[in-house]
Amino acid sequence: GHVAVVTGGSRGFGFLIARELAPAGCPVVIAARDAAELERARQALAQDGAEVLTVVCDVADREQAERLVDAARARFGRVDILVANAGIIQVGPVESMTPADFEQAVGIMYWGVVYPALAVLPEMRERRHGHIVNVTSIGGMVSVPRLLPYNSAKFAAVGFSEGLAAELDKDGVRVTTVVPGLMRTGSYLNAQFTGRQEIEFGWFSLGSTLPLISMDAERAARRVVQAIQRGEREVITTLPANVLARFHGLFPGTTVALLGLANRLLPSAGTVTGQRPGKDVQATLSPAARTPLRVATALGRSAARRFNQIGPADPPV
Repeated sequence: GHVAVVTGGSRGFGFLIARELAPAGCPVVIAARDAAELERARQALAQDGAEVLTVVCDVADREQAERLVDAARARFGRVDILVANAGIIQVGPVESMTPADFEQAVGIMYWGVVYPALAVLPEMRERRHGHIVNVTSIGGMVSVPRLLPYNSAKFAAVGFSEGLAAELDKDGVRVTTVVPGLMRTGSYLNAQFTGRQEIEFGWFSLGSTLPLISMDAERAARRVVQAIQRGEREVITTLPANVLARFHGLFPGTTVALLGLANRLLPSAGTVTGQRPGKDVQATLSPAARTPLRVATALGRSAARRFNQIGPADPPV
């Protein structure tokens, strides 16, 4: 079968894509920065019969990204499919963000897309066969408030992915730009929150969990694998994201004005106290705030447990 490399493959959407690729006969190489998380993912995938190689890798580092591709070749002989999915989410108003936040976001979600792609391109072009899948975001088409480092990096990734698709079309190498809307992966527990953390955590956790607003992540992962099989160039995974992208394309100024109104409903940064992951913010909420939020985010907490978003040392969700 085809050999697939999935960055950010230890949890969440990357883990699900790896899980969907394996039954199609694909040995999978999953990469992430956390060795323990990778091992939990490997065990879960292996239980389903997948052939899995794990590689500890920071894709924001060019040499590590190249070593990832080398490790895949050394084990399986080639790379047929590259899925660039590694990401980080930083939530809060711009006044609470630092230059380092933007640098980190661009490192992981732009250079972390570019470096692996450039590493696999020579062999794919030589064989005139291969598929690069870049998982971007609706935030790479419409810059929503409170996610500015994330949006900036994703806009860059969309530009790279679409341009790469156009250039490689003549070489027999397919590039698919995946544009997810909100998905129920439990990622809000690992997102980084700044500013008034409890309030930022509240709106983001609800948005990435509630039905109608967010999409079942397993269905989205199956849609990505379907797009690979069909050779599609672009996939926007949710109806709200499709509507937002089209509305913004037709009425960009109006979209920005409406997003500005939405931003007014959210608080200013207050006294900025650095960043905390969502699982830590949730653990310190008052019972009066935590109980209704836990009820409302039940689907998200279930997803977090199933998709390896939490480890044995994390606070209970």
